[in-house]
Amino acid sequence: MKQKTPSFWYRPAQSRPPLKERFLAPLSRLYMLGYRTHRLFVKPQKASIPVLCVGNLVAGGTGKTPAAICLVETLHKHGLARNPYFLVRGYGGAEIGPLLVDPAKHTAWDTGDEALLLARSAPTIVSPNRVIGAQMAADRGADIIIMDDGLQNPGIHKDIKLAVINGEMGFGNGKTLPAGPLRQPLAQGLQQVDAFILVGEDKRDALKLIPEGKTILRAALKTSDHADISKKKTYLAFAGIGYPQKFFTFLQETVGLNLAEAVPFPDHYPYEESDLKMLHEKARALGAELLTTEKDFLRLPKIENITVHTLPVDMVWNDEDAVLRHFESALPRTRP
Repeated sequence: MKQKTPSFWYRPAQSRPPLKERFLAPLSRLYMLGYRTHRLFVKPQKASIPVLCVGNLVAGGTGKTPAAICLVETLHKHGLARNPYFLVRGYGGAEIGPLLVDPAKHTAWDTGDEALLLARSAPTIVSPNRVIGAQMAADRGADIIIMDDGLQNPGIHKDIKLAVINGEMGFGNGKTLPAGPLRQPLAQGLQQVDAFILVGEDKRDALKLIPEGKTILRAALKTSDHADISKKKTYLAFAGIGYPQKFFTFLQETVGLNLAEAVPFPDHYPYEESDLKMLHEKARALGAELLTTEKDFLRLPKIENITVHTLPVDMVWNDEDAVLRHFESALPRTRP
């Protein structure tokens, strides 16, 4: 089972590194050795259609799935993508792929929760081998591929690389896994990325680290118009995502909900009936109702008479015209 995100990953920049972080530093060096060695022996293969990758430089939730959905909808709405396809690894799912996701048939246990969410907006292919998945999309008539995650995957050439930055989290303590959240050395990652999507306010001064000349697109998260929530009610919120506290803070500070309690679980946590019953009893004792993310809801067992509310979240651009200008100039250079 994956562990919860260590608090020291996002400690204040000027604070003294805790003992555990210093203890893990040698393992970070081993991680980087493996990362660099893997890239030495893998040559990126170019797909027959443009590949746009929406990823991040840190492990855990930065909002890349809402960003990928928002980007596809924007490109399609303005005619920059006629038939876009999502391509994902399918983390947490049993299907090996390549597989076209069918939301009416597949579950999170088949394809992973992200794939099911993406499939609501555009055709989605699950394939750990991204090259094979890209070819399947091209064979089905896709004119562009949007990868949700995979920025550090060297197997497929990416025509445009986007990194999502969560303003609350930034780049954490600046250390690579497992001493910190970075998936690769920060300086290297910042240079490799073509443009950055900053979600929310830049509370950790991440933008000061962005190299001059790089495009920065700003966005924000908002609750969907279809959200089944009420400020008059009290909720017990729970989440098994990369950074659960981000969700809880959003509920309280942005949405303005009253939380009786917030219960974090490890990322991609496979909920069992006992977990849901425990949460239900806890909520009932507090006079609260259960509330979670859309991703978590897809991994919940169904138990009669236990209702769990979800909070659908959409990403919106601060300046959509700036987004269009960037991709109108970038996309033609990548078309075959």
